[in-house]
Amino acid sequence: MDDSVAVRGTRVHTGEVRSLVWNGDDLLDPVGGWRRWSPDGTEHRRARRPYGRSYDRAVTSPSGRWTVVYAERGTKGLLLDGRRPVRELRRDDYRASQFDYPVGLGMLADGREVLVHCPERFSRLRIEDVATGECLATGSGEPMSSLFHSRPAVSPGGRWMLSAGWVWTPAGVCPVYDLNRALADSSVLDGRGLVPHWPLTDAEVDSACWLDGDRVALVTGDFGGEPDEDDEEDDDIDLGRHQLGVRSLSSATWLYRHDLPGPVGTILGCGDAVLALYGHPRLFDIRTGGLVAEWPELAMSRRQGAYGGDPGDSPVTAVHPDGTRVALAVEDGIAVIRVR
Repeated sequence: MDDSVAVRGTRVHTGEVRSLVWNGDDLLDPVGGWRRWSPDGTEHRRARRPYGRSYDRAVTSPSGRWTVVYAERGTKGLLLDGRRPVRELRRDDYRASQFDYPVGLGMLADGREVLVHCPERFSRLRIEDVATGECLATGSGEPMSSLFHSRPAVSPGGRWMLSAGWVWTPAGVCPVYDLNRALADSSVLDGRGLVPHWPLTDAEVDSACWLDGDRVALVTGDFGGEPDEDDEEDDDIDLGRHQLGVRSLSSATWLYRHDLPGPVGTILGCGDAVLALYGHPRLFDIRTGGLVAEWPELAMSRRQGAYGGDPGDSPVTAVHPDGTRVALAVEDGIAVIRVR
């Protein structure tokens, strides 16, 4: 890859890239026909797209065995074992074109890998053993019928699960669920979760990510966070507009809350930092809220939340398993930046 193209990173011009997955130090594009690039940018495999042109995104399980290719604003997905199709997935078509397909792959504490999706109703999460298809937990979708699940993600270690979706007004939210409790009692998935929109967040949540097995980071956007009737925001409880919050699930406390310069869009966890991708990549320290580094030469979309008509598609990214590098699909190619 050409070191002169991207400051503090590497970049290769290779045409459109629709998905990215690390395989060792190589990068793969499952949606693009499992194209493969080595660290020096050499492409070793150029294949036709075998799964259908409607698919434009992919998620992969922690072990790398399972992949789901899907249409981000469509209704169909395809579960793969390696590169072999296993079964087709579908989601509720209600407002499907207006928010990101709710699908995620994770690993429980006992080592079982799970598929999280909403095959029956936009508000009804289903957790399956991905290898057998057995349903381990499913909500009813009724008590919070206005909750549109999106971007589900299981925490490292398999204790918690977040859903960075939205509720009808509309407003972005991020309920977090205790998986141990949900697997014993599926009704847990119908509740408001451990990080409810109010009182813990007063502004619209644009994005969330796991930092480790206990800490979750959330960022808020342009809407909400209005002062209370006494013209003062409740700083002791709420996460207000344009803020970064880091919450410990085990202690049920905010560890850090910081003001941001404006919307930061999609975030990725990078140890004690988050990589924000609104407009271009920026790295923020979670302890101080300070800007550590930025890459203005790498143009990204200005997508904020999981719903609506934000400009551009959601970013195509992959964090290396060792947490030191992030691969990004940029115009006509791939950029790899070092974040730790």
